[in-house]
Amino acid sequence: MITKKIQKRLFGTNGVRGITGKELTPELVMKIGASLGTMRKGRIAVGRDTRTSGRTYINAIKSGLLAAGCDVVDCGILPTPALQYLVKEQFDGGAMITASHNPPEYNGIKIIEPDGTEMGDEETLKLEQLIFDEPFSTHTWDHIGHDLNAPRLIEKYITAVANHFTGKPGRGMTVVVDPGSGPACITTPRILSLMGCNVITINCILDGTFPGRLPEPSEEGLQNLSSLVVSSGAVFGIAHDGDADRAVFIDEKGQFVEENQEFAVVAQHICRQSKGTIVTPVSTGQIVEMIAKKENCPITFTPVGSIYVARTMLSLIDQGEHVIFGGEGNGGLIFPDHQFCRDGGMSAAMMVLILASTGKKLSGLVKQLPKRHIIKDKIVTPQGEKILEALGVFYSQNPIDRTDGLKVFKDDSWALIRSSGTEPILRIIIDSEKRETGIAFHEELKQEIQKIVQ
Repeated sequence: MITKKIQKRLFGTNGVRGITGKELTPELVMKIGASLGTMRKGRIAVGRDTRTSGRTYINAIKSGLLAAGCDVVDCGILPTPALQYLVKEQFDGGAMITASHNPPEYNGIKIIEPDGTEMGDEETLKLEQLIFDEPFSTHTWDHIGHDLNAPRLIEKYITAVANHFTGKPGRGMTVVVDPGSGPACITTPRILSLMGCNVITINCILDGTFPGRLPEPSEEGLQNLSSLVVSSGAVFGIAHDGDADRAVFIDEKGQFVEENQEFAVVAQHICRQSKGTIVTPVSTGQIVEMIAKKENCPITFTPVGSIYVARTMLSLIDQGEHVIFGGEGNGGLIFPDHQFCRDGGMSAAMMVLILASTGKKLSGLVKQLPKRHIIKDKIVTPQGEKILEALGVFYSQNPIDRTDGLKVFKDDSWALIRSSGTEPILRIIIDSEKRETGIAFHEELKQEIQKIVQ
């Protein structure tokens, strides 16, 4: 079971990320491809999101893989979970060109193992060693790999998600889908239509400049989606990040459903179908633990990152534990009876089933949840480790969890302070029973951090 992160030189929490032409170059991507091909022989599937630099980088990684002797199948533009599903079903590994929620100038790479999960820390360290030392096993002209374009393979993923639900539970429902000009344009509307929904779309043209909104589906960026949900009489709206492994929701009143509330709504439904363990990072809101406890389901915490959640789920299952659900408090949910990765398309489909089976509105399901208040903040700083060390001393008399960064418990609240795995920033999450308590905790933290960095 994963309990601690291993520090890596190139890969962050979810793969490699960087600004196009600066931190991330075609040369680096080709080296990653050659290194992956050296480690994982066989048929490798590749895909990309809609970013303008995606075509450059997918050709670079294919070059590296082919030179290493791998056969490469290019699945085209598709969500990360779609590529993960295809790898799990029929390939020896995969590589996704995506920067997920990062702005348009970024791109990145996620490496996928044969079981569909992202590559774990220990194997990633081996991959990094190859990238930096360059002992690639490149082949001669008569032994290089073959490549094939297979954009229609995405249909297998769409069908698999839709067929996970019997009948057409979405019959009579109107749903608004905002893929944010990302690859979910060609998956989520189809999935929900196959489930019987009447689907309305916004920002549903593939465009790597992201003209309608940024790839991060924030409350502020989803005002047009909210308005369309209300005006159309839809039961909910759903928005995806840049590679559609996450999903966030707008209720029928046009209100943004905070991601931890989303997690709790789905967790409650799943717990009532089958008792078992829920796995989630230490960053997930207290509301999820409260729901799990209420439904008599144990919860296991991991470091932040879907890879740690997925691998902990697999480890617990290997130990004989019944694991029913997992995910993060950012809209990234993992359904183990489907696959062990975050899947925004599956989250959309599950919400349709929940509303159909309960007969309730999304706003009503959220209203029934325990009340907690969350504050999220970030500080751009290269001094993350110094700040964490000093805060650990300052709060040494408080209960502290060091699974990932510093999680400080104080009265009815907790604060998690950790360095981002993809950007030079310090992330802060505060979860409290009372809003004023959380605000006071936040102010105290900011004051202490200011003293540290002076």
